Amino acid sequence: MDLSSLKPPAGQKHRKKRVGRGMGSGKGKTSTRGSKGQRAISGYSMMRGFEGGQMPLHRRLPKRGFKNIFKKEYAIVNLRDLETLEGDSFTVDSLQQAGVIHKLGDGLKVLGTGELTRAITVEAHLFSKAAAEKIQKAGGQAKVIGAAA
Repeated sequence: MDLSSLKPPAGQKHRKKRVGRGMGSGKGKTSTRGSKGQRAISGYSMMRGFEGGQMPLHRRLPKRGFKNIFKKEYAIVNLRDLETLEGDSFTVDSLQQAGVIHKLGDGLKVLGTGELTRAITVEAHLFSKAAAEKIQKAGGQAKVIGAAA
């Protein structure tokens, strides 16, 4: 294969529709807009969701519940996950490189599910009470760091 043999997929390229170029073109006179009415006017644009004056769907449907726009989404790591990893010091960067967390969001929170059999040092934005107790009981440290960048 070389550059001279490349071509776009079938149906990707289209000719520009030339409207208003005389009756013989088949797209003259009304320029494919039909006759009269609001939509035939030059510069016409309809509001998104407009249904010809009928109450739009997004206003007809009931709204329920509450969406907290200030909710914080944390990346979560359990102690059982840290137990399986090698090493004794864990930071946000080291956990991302290990593939334990993917999207940091508002920070890293360590939860206390699982048991620790060795002393480890963990740096995170938040710790649950159980996680902090288990880390200290195993002889490790739970260091709280500042807000996520």
